[in-house]
Amino acid sequence: MTVASTFSLVALMELGDKTQLAVISLAAEYDAPILVFVGVMLAFVALTGLSVLVGAALSRWVPMRYIRIGSGLLFLLFGVLFIWSALGGTKLF
Repeated sequence: MTVASTFSLVALMELGDKTQLAVISLAAEYDAPILVFVGVMLAFVALTGLSVLVGAALSRWVPMRYIRIGSGLLFLLFGVLFIWSALGGTKLF
């Protein structure tokens, strides 16, 4: 997978999430949609680019099998923590 296709895939996955709602509210609150748009795009490009570079470097040193196992365990851990938080009425973050 090339960097461009990875970037495009992540960009499509991020449409319609809570970040988009935050951007809408920032643009409405500060009445500066162009500045908010530029700031969000710069942050998104930097974050996604850094993620792609770190992921590519990590995949060279760590076998893909271990990355999949680690990410699966991490998702399970977060799922358990969020369920625990919801049932207990506590706030994690």
